[in-house]
Amino acid sequence: MAENEQAEGADAAPAKKGKLKLLIAVGGFVVVLGAGAGWFFLMRGDGAEKHAEAAPPPKPPSFIDVPDMMVNLVGGPGERVQYLRVKVVLEIKEAKEVDAIKPNLPRVTDLFQTYLRELRPSDINGSAGLFRLKEELTKRVNTAVAPQQVSAVLFKEIIVQ
Repeated sequence: MAENEQAEGADAAPAKKGKLKLLIAVGGFVVVLGAGAGWFFLMRGDGAEKHAEAAPPPKPPSFIDVPDMMVNLVGGPGERVQYLRVKVVLEIKEAKEVDAIKPNLPRVTDLFQTYLRELRPSDINGSAGLFRLKEELTKRVNTAVAPQQVSAVLFKEIIVQ
């Protein structure tokens, strides 16, 4: 019996030391984790306040209506004549540029008309054709209104008849 008591006492001492080491390791891990989370939230709060003060809200864009256009499309000999009807709006980033662009609208209309008259019905088929048309019209309008800048040409209506 004395041997059993000595064996239990020997097992109890290492078990207490193992539990103590485990508690210290877990406690240290929790402290490090808490410190990291606290630092993250404190630093994130400072950065958000600085960015909120520095960035003003974006201004809404302005729009200019271009007169409606109707042109005949290029077709092969003996083919039925097809027409393209387009309603376009110009998107401008700043409202102060609208007054500078409006006097150039006849030039913009002329450039659009000459380009649209060169198109074939196959040039504007599908979304890829319309995307190319939009990009080409944007290039031409920016040439006409330079040094002002137009952000995009937006289609209100497109009809191929």
